[in-house]
Amino acid sequence: MEKILESISREVVRAFEENGYDGKYGKATLSNRPDLCEFQCNGAMAAAKEYKCAPFAIADRVAESLKGNGMFESAESVKPGFLNLKLDPGYLAGYLQEMEKDQERLGCGKCRDPKTILIDYGGPNVAKPLHVGHLRSAIIGESVKRIGKFLGHTMIGDVHLGDWGLQMGLIITELRQRKPELPYFQEDHEGEYPKEAPFTISELEEIYPAASTRSKEDEAYKEAAMQATYELQHGRRGYQALLRHILDVSVSDLKRNYENLNVSFELWKGESDAQPYIPDMVQKMKDGGFAHISDGALVVDVKEETDTKEIPPCMILKSDGASLYNTTDLATIVWRMQDYCPDEIIYVVDKRQELYFTQVFRCARKTGLVKPETELRFLGFGTMNGKDGKPFKTRDGGVMRLEYLLSGINEEMYKKISDNHTVEEEEGRKTAKIVALSAIKYGDLSNQASKDYIFDIDRFTSFEGNTGPYILYTIVRMKSILKKYREARALPQEAKILPAHSESEKALMLEIVKFNGVMESAFEELAPHKVCAYVYDVANAFNHFYHETKILAEEDEGVQAGYIKLLGLAKRVMEICIDVLGFEAPDRM
Repeated sequence: MEKILESISREVVRAFEENGYDGKYGKATLSNRPDLCEFQCNGAMAAAKEYKCAPFAIADRVAESLKGNGMFESAESVKPGFLNLKLDPGYLAGYLQEMEKDQERLGCGKCRDPKTILIDYGGPNVAKPLHVGHLRSAIIGESVKRIGKFLGHTMIGDVHLGDWGLQMGLIITELRQRKPELPYFQEDHEGEYPKEAPFTISELEEIYPAASTRSKEDEAYKEAAMQATYELQHGRRGYQALLRHILDVSVSDLKRNYENLNVSFELWKGESDAQPYIPDMVQKMKDGGFAHISDGALVVDVKEETDTKEIPPCMILKSDGASLYNTTDLATIVWRMQDYCPDEIIYVVDKRQELYFTQVFRCARKTGLVKPETELRFLGFGTMNGKDGKPFKTRDGGVMRLEYLLSGINEEMYKKISDNHTVEEEEGRKTAKIVALSAIKYGDLSNQASKDYIFDIDRFTSFEGNTGPYILYTIVRMKSILKKYREARALPQEAKILPAHSESEKALMLEIVKFNGVMESAFEELAPHKVCAYVYDVANAFNHFYHETKILAEEDEGVQAGYIKLLGLAKRVMEICIDVLGFEAPDRM
C-alpha cells in the first residue's frame, strides 16, 4: 500500500507538471505548522530560481490545479510561496479502510528487495552474569531485528559470546587448583571426559572473579593462566572439554536471562567458533601483501588519504603470535560470509568502540573478506547513567546484575498495581512483569541510540508521560472499550471507518496513516526511537479523542460502529509498534 506522503506527493507532482514546472519540486512533507495545515510543499521556493519568477506565483498556480482534487479538503498558496494542504475527510477515511482490511500488516508492504542481514548484538562473556552494561545492546539489537523482520528482511541475530582469551585460562587455572584430581588436567588421559560439568553456574560465577583478583596479585598465577590459555587455543583436549562445559552451563543461564528480556538470538556463536578460520585468513593476508610486520606484530594498514584524524593499523597477531579481538572479529566475518553470505552486517555496540570497528571494517574490505557490495554498519549506543549522570551502578558502587535490576522494577510495578487495584497476587505479578519490561525497554529505546541517557526508575515506571506503562495503559483502555462494546452488541457487518466527526478524531486518523512510513524510516536509519515517538503520538491522539468523544454512549449506531472500527485499527497499530519494540500489553492493568 502506498505511503500517505507518496500518495500526496504524486498528486502535487502532477499539479506542478500540469503548470509546466519540473515535477521534482512537488515533494510533500508533514507540516511543521500543524496549526495551519496537515501537509506542506515548499517546492515553489526552489522552483522560483529556475523559472525566474516569484515563488508565490508558482504556488498559486499549483494550488489552483489541486482545488478540484478529491484528495484534498484544501490546498492553499501562502506567501512567500508555501503550499499548505489538508486531506479530505472522505479520502482519509478511505485510506484507513484499506489499512484496516490488512490486519496483519495494515498496508505496510514488505520491501521490494529483501536482504539477508546478520546483526551482532549481546556480546556477553561466558562464566559471568549479565549486568546492566549488556542491556542496551540487547534491547536495541532486538528491536532493530524485529523491525527488519516486519519489513520482510531475513534477520539473523548472533549473540557473539566472549568465550576465548585469558578469562578462559583464568577459570581453568583456578579450577585446577581447587580440583586437581579432575581428568581434564591429566595429560595422559585418553578416554572420554565426563558429560556433566564439574561446576554449577553459581560456582562458575564465583570462580572467575576469584581467579581474576588473584592474577592481579600473583605473577606466577597469571603466568599459569596465560599458559592455560595458550594450551586451550592450541587444542589441548582436556581444556577443550572444559570449555564445552563452561559454554553449556553459561549459555543455559544466559538464555534464561535474555528470555526475561524477551530477547532471542538465531545464533549462539562465540569467539571460539572463529578460531578455525584464523590460520587460513592470516596466510591469505600475508600472501596478498596486505599484512606486514611492525614492531614484531602482524598488522594491516587501514588509513586513507581522506582521513582527518589518525587511524592506526589493524593488528592481526601480537608479537608472540597470539590473536586479538581484531583477529577474532575478522575471522567471524569470514565464517559469516561463508555460511550466510549476508548483504549487510550490523554491529550494535558501545559507541566508544567506533574507531576499533572502523579499523576492522576497513581491514575486512581491503583484504577481500567481504564482497564490495556487502554493507558493514556500526550502530553505536551511548551509556546508561544513573541520576548522578554517571554510569549506572549499585548503591555500593558495583555493576548491577541484570536480573537484580529486573527483579527490582518488577517489584516496583507490582506495588503500584496493587496500590491502585484489588488484584489476585498471581495475576498482579504476571501483569507487573509485563509492564516492568515495557518500562525498561521503552525507557531505553525512546532515546536516540547514540545518546547517553539517565535511567530513572521513578519516571520510567510512571503511568503518565512518555513511558512504557502509559503506552500499555492506553492499549488496555482500548481493549476495555472494545470488550464492553462486544458484550453489548455485535459489530454490524457493514461497519466501516467513517469521515471524521471532530478535529480530535481526524487528528487520530492523521497519526494512524503515518504507520508504514514510520516503520520504513525507523529501519533505514536503525532508529527504534522513531517507533517510540510515533506510538506515543498515537496514544496521545487516541486519549484526546477518547476524552472528547462518548464512544460507548453514542446513539447513532453507524457512527458508533465507525468509532469502534477506528479504535480497533489504532489498537492494532500500537500493538505492532510495541511488538517491534520487544514488549506486549496485558489485558488489564
